[in-house]
Amino acid sequence: MSVRVTLVAAARSSDLYDERFDDDRPLDRAGWYEMQRVAHALVPLSAADLRYCSPTLRSRTTGDALGYAPLAQPALRDCDMGRWRGFTLAEVMAREPAAVDAWVADPRSAPHGGETLLAFISRIGGWLDTRPAEDIAAIVAVAEPAVVRAALVYALKAPPRTYWYVDVQPLSTITLTGTPGRWSLRLDGGV
Repeated sequence: MSVRVTLVAAARSSDLYDERFDDDRPLDRAGWYEMQRVAHALVPLSAADLRYCSPTLRSRTTGDALGYAPLAQPALRDCDMGRWRGFTLAEVMAREPAAVDAWVADPRSAPHGGETLLAFISRIGGWLDTRPAEDIAAIVAVAEPAVVRAALVYALKAPPRTYWYVDVQPLSTITLTGTPGRWSLRLDGGV
């Protein structure tokens, strides 16, 4: 039996240029506004058999505000950025440009002392592959945009560098259907 996993990117907690690695700030005004604007489309996902979220404040708040009452999953946490935690990408690039270049170029590198991109994608894929399929038709999970990107790269068996070319906006969704190790991307909507 296959399972449907819908991943919802958490609402924003800061302006794009002020996002920090391993950021755990609450939703900002724009995040709350966007949530109110799109809630009608996301609230029906609360009917899922299982509802999860990453342990970040913004993911938990997004899930709660949408009525999901999600269970926090440590495996859905954002990538461990080691000593870069709390800094913006611009700040890290100003201090360690060669390290940022190495990190982006090689999915096995971790110049920040945290998790490699490859390990991050594998961790998210491991969570995806251990979702129960028997007697479960639908799962919804609210997570950081980076987690949604990693899940998509894993599910499609895309090269790790594909991660850098996937743009996940706050409150966007992707749906994956399948069984462990055999996932398909499902695009809804259209005319």
